[in-house]
Amino acid sequence: MATVIDKPQTKVARPQVRQTQCFIGGKWVPAVSGKTFETIHPATEEVIAEVAEGDAEDIDAAVAAAREQFDGGEWSKMDARDRGILMYRLADLIEQEADELAALETLDNGKPIRDARGADIPLVIDTLRYYAGWCDKIQGATIPVRGDYFCYTRREPVGVVGQIIPWNFPALMVAWKWGPALAAGCTIVMKPAEQTPLTCLRMARLAQKAGLPDGVINVVPGYGPTAGAALVRHPGVDKIAFTGETTTAKIIQREAVETMKRCTFELGGKSPNIVFADADLDAAVDGAHFGLYFNQGQCCCAGSRLFVEERVHDEFVDRLKAKNHDRKLGDPFDPQTEQGPQVDKAQFDKILKYIGYGKQEGAKLVTGGNRHGDEGYYIEPTLFTGVTDEMKIATDEIFGPVLSVLKFKNVDEIAKRANRTNFGLAAAVWSRDIAKAHKLAAKVRAGTVWINCYDVFDAAAPFGGFKESGIGRELGEAGLQAYTESKTVTVSLS
Repeated sequence: MATVIDKPQTKVARPQVRQTQCFIGGKWVPAVSGKTFETIHPATEEVIAEVAEGDAEDIDAAVAAAREQFDGGEWSKMDARDRGILMYRLADLIEQEADELAALETLDNGKPIRDARGADIPLVIDTLRYYAGWCDKIQGATIPVRGDYFCYTRREPVGVVGQIIPWNFPALMVAWKWGPALAAGCTIVMKPAEQTPLTCLRMARLAQKAGLPDGVINVVPGYGPTAGAALVRHPGVDKIAFTGETTTAKIIQREAVETMKRCTFELGGKSPNIVFADADLDAAVDGAHFGLYFNQGQCCCAGSRLFVEERVHDEFVDRLKAKNHDRKLGDPFDPQTEQGPQVDKAQFDKILKYIGYGKQEGAKLVTGGNRHGDEGYYIEPTLFTGVTDEMKIATDEIFGPVLSVLKFKNVDEIAKRANRTNFGLAAAVWSRDIAKAHKLAAKVRAGTVWINCYDVFDAAAPFGGFKESGIGRELGEAGLQAYTESKTVTVSLS
């Protein structure tokens, strides 16, 4: 992450949970069915709260509210600069409540408070402010056409957008989705991940407090096969933006065909992190460690395939081993904690299964490989060496604290091996030879390539994947374009 600021110094108290219902048309309402589901604190496995379980009827109501506001409400008539003022106000309110939001994120997701407060929430604020500045800068063009005509284009909001976000960075994914949609003038129906709905619901309250008109933002918690599927199929929704697993995106894309929805996807990865012997090894070790173990390994762009040039391999592994042994696991509300629990039992079980695959297929377990403690979904930072390209731990996205180290001999072989995957989200190259690094960056089929760094994000820099890692881009002007349609207007001058 690009920015780490204002990390807490003392243990943080658990926050109060305030919003647990659906937010539809500016009102907090229970699910029509009356059903709720439990959201769990993954560090203790205790129930935090009962949250409204929305389904098709709730999605219908939310889409109706968003449609009414988009088609003829205050939002559709508002000057672009005034939309920006409201977005700046929302960012200011989030900044004022940064401590509470970070604590809520830690409670619901389990991530260490030092990460939630030092990285996630500052990036939320930065993203919203970045897109607030775009509101009055979405422009068309005049086009010289043949004949006595005046031709110009307009960029208009795509309409009502359905947004489905994951559980690994709940608050930040809200900002990544809301920012460009609001700047473009769209209205929103969002389904947060069922594992982590609390910060999204809290941010909806802050959006209302900031003055966004009722119906601009609607939030329906629930499950993918019910609420999510209803949102994808709904004829009143013009676009779906989804961040999550590739398999789910394929289902969404098939379902969206029936109504010809626009779709953008930010999906998974199996990102190659390539370290040459001529790299600054101190920086590369730190970057490789952070690039995998940050957020408990639950990052779509995690550098989970670590390619290390043969002649520095053993030294590099020894350094990683030492860092893993020193890593502090524990209470995520303790600012000294570096690694928290996995988000839920399903993810915990999946990771342990893949650790088992690594052992069975002959990889050498250097550190970790087990549950940490006897409460919560903690897994030790795990390191495998002797990994080959065809092993499951080198081909499948594990989404946990499992790092696979693969040897390579020279630059000629590494581009082909790095690209030996169906994914193409991110990659990194570590070398003091900047010409070599740039040449390899051009050869790697990935949407983001970091050179001598890892996990550096900025709201202005587009992020997304090649191949099965996605369609379209988040962030930057590219992320904004996905929320607009281009209209051509031609006027006779004769």
